Amino acid sequence: MDAADGSGFVDRTHPMNILLCSVPFHPSVGGIETVSALLAERFQRLGHRVIVVTQTPSGEAGRDDFEVVRRPSAARLFELVRWSDVVFHNNISLRLAWPLLLLRRPWVVAHHTWIPARGLAGRLKRLVLRHASHIAVSWAVADSLPVDCRVVPNPYADDVFVRTEGVARTRELIFVGRLVSDKGVDVLIDALALLVQRGRRVRLTVIGDGPELPALRQQATRLGVANLIDFAGQRSGQQLAASLNAHHVLVVPSVWQEPFGVVALEAMACGCVPLVSRSGGLPDAVGAAGVVVASGDRPALAQAIDQLLGDPRALERLRRAGAVHLERHTRDRVARDYLQALADACGNHAAQSTARAA
Repeated sequence: MDAADGSGFVDRTHPMNILLCSVPFHPSVGGIETVSALLAERFQRLGHRVIVVTQTPSGEAGRDDFEVVRRPSAARLFELVRWSDVVFHNNISLRLAWPLLLLRRPWVVAHHTWIPARGLAGRLKRLVLRHASHIAVSWAVADSLPVDCRVVPNPYADDVFVRTEGVARTRELIFVGRLVSDKGVDVLIDALALLVQRGRRVRLTVIGDGPELPALRQQATRLGVANLIDFAGQRSGQQLAASLNAHHVLVVPSVWQEPFGVVALEAMACGCVPLVSRSGGLPDAVGAAGVVVASGDRPALAQAIDQLLGDPRALERLRRAGAVHLERHTRDRVARDYLQALADACGNHAAQSTARAA
């Protein structure tokens, strides 16, 4: 079948019944939820039948063009796997995989994070990986797994995060994310303090909320930079896009190994240059369109901020590189790659079944 959605993207895979298993899904908010919804919408629009299975308990009725089954019983989950042509796990879930022990179906797992080598759950997940085909969202994630993976980077909402021409970019730094210790906002605040010591006062907008917010406010006050930081709370969708369009540089100072970093793509699409730590898949996420510094290195982060904000031509060069980089991350491009992986799994499964029958 050839199906087009008006965007110029044509899907030439045969129609499939796709069971998309995503343990978190909206109204929960996060990267997995966003990618699962984007892929399900695109698969359905391109003529495939999609049912999403999730453990998230409630949602808005009638919001989606595809069916969402929440917390299915064992019998219902078994029926859904039997209905499917291919089972797709957006992150592996043993709780949703057990029917595959009884029903032979092609199984594709997209890996968005690390699977620990220790602990019962991690060991079991690694044990069953050989029964599936695999996609990793970054080379860093792929290299951490004991199986072969094709690397398909994450998509972003390219209808929401766009550059708004004619809008003044009057603000300097922005951080977007949950305020937890892993995200390294304390490192960024220390870097601002170092810049003040050098006579450079740089303003920062912090978008997000979390348990570290009181400690971060106290840190900013103690270091004398509280007047340079706007803790603006949570924003999403068009409101977040507007904020990114108003800033020059997005800082992602994570101190843990980020598997990817969709926020860097969203910022890039809004003309905001990403400055990220050398952490997991973040360098993959920004490619040649951003600046990478050592994770947790406060002086290096301060120096990179100073250099970027002091060089408008470098910022504009990186913005142009971002436009090219983002072509690999549109919903259409990523959906095409995922559908190809699902179709390949179906073809391999059919060939193996024929071989067994012979």
